[in-house]
Amino acid sequence: MSVTIGTPLQSSAFKVLLLGSGELGKEVVISLQRLGVEVHAADRYDHAPAMQVAHYSYTLNMADAEELKQLIQQVKPHLIIPEIEAIATQVLVDIEQQNIATVIPSAKAVNLTMNREGIRRLAAEELGLPTSAYRFADTLESFRAACDDIGYPNFVKPVMSSSGKGQSRVKNFDEVDAAWEYAQTGGRVNQGTVIVESQIDFDFEITLLTVRAKNAETGEIETQYCDPIGHRQDSGDYVESWQPQAMTPAALEESKRIANKVTIALGGCGIFGVELFVKGDKVWFSEVSPRPHDTGLVTLASQFQSEFELHARAILGLPVNTTRHSVAASAVIYAGVDDRNLSFSGLNLALANPNTDIRLFGKPEGFKRRRMGVATARAETTDQARELALHTATQVSVQQN
Repeated sequence: MSVTIGTPLQSSAFKVLLLGSGELGKEVVISLQRLGVEVHAADRYDHAPAMQVAHYSYTLNMADAEELKQLIQQVKPHLIIPEIEAIATQVLVDIEQQNIATVIPSAKAVNLTMNREGIRRLAAEELGLPTSAYRFADTLESFRAACDDIGYPNFVKPVMSSSGKGQSRVKNFDEVDAAWEYAQTGGRVNQGTVIVESQIDFDFEITLLTVRAKNAETGEIETQYCDPIGHRQDSGDYVESWQPQAMTPAALEESKRIANKVTIALGGCGIFGVELFVKGDKVWFSEVSPRPHDTGLVTLASQFQSEFELHARAILGLPVNTTRHSVAASAVIYAGVDDRNLSFSGLNLALANPNTDIRLFGKPEGFKRRRMGVATARAETTDQARELALHTATQVSVQQN
């Protein structure tokens, strides 16, 4: 089966519309442009990272169904890649049903994974995958009852949020009301419903990047896996990651079984970030993102094809290679301040070691805990790579102008 791509900015152009233009989307845009794709990037604010490298950019409220419909009618994309939660997903379902464009990886996947309730019920209740105990609540009264039912400590998350926003660990009943209030302010859209999860006694958590791509000869969709990525989070937000994460052969096989089952159920092609808890040989499903994952930034240093290149190739129907060539780690560079128009110094010190690299995302505004960049490092062991990546990140200083 032959794949044909036209010329950007010409009538033959193969068009992709990116809904959400953060740092992960920026790397996807770069990978798509290397393959001759015309990219249109949209977000809720001007000059978002992916907008800076796309052919065209648009600022709008993507949760507004009419605004989103108008944009799709204007661009007439072949593929639509949703990158964030705050999107009118029903519009994407309609677009796919009418064969106007292909939603990546599928409208079903986007609809389910944008909402923690949808994906958790699919994984636990339909697919029978092992998960933590959980309850959903949409009022303070039902939330209090859910916390008591699940027990303490537990974890609370808005059903629609990302990067740790609105998430908290509740240690006892005295913290319940504050957790409810925090969840209400942290969710992106559909504020109200939260998930309460029991605490699992696990050794570590991983992201298993799972790629669904077409076989070059048969055209059949096949599943491939990157080596497991270990990561450390702070308040639900990724701080550092490393690849590979050591685990038992049995746990790795179980991780692949779970990832395969959930990604087949979601359908389509592309990369999925499947998050799992691991203890010994036991594995529990946590979450899945139907797109590149923030912890997967480490693949920029570890793999022949990064997660962004894998995603671009898979959605275009091209062959993929998930092979890792190095042991590597990544560490986040935070703004540390609430300000705009920031400057970054110390880059020469950060890059003094030939096995290090950095990406500065180009975000127009910084907040104390906002990711403004990432440092990557290669080494002989994951511990050495983590130490080098963290050191590299600390060499970059952020200044207000």
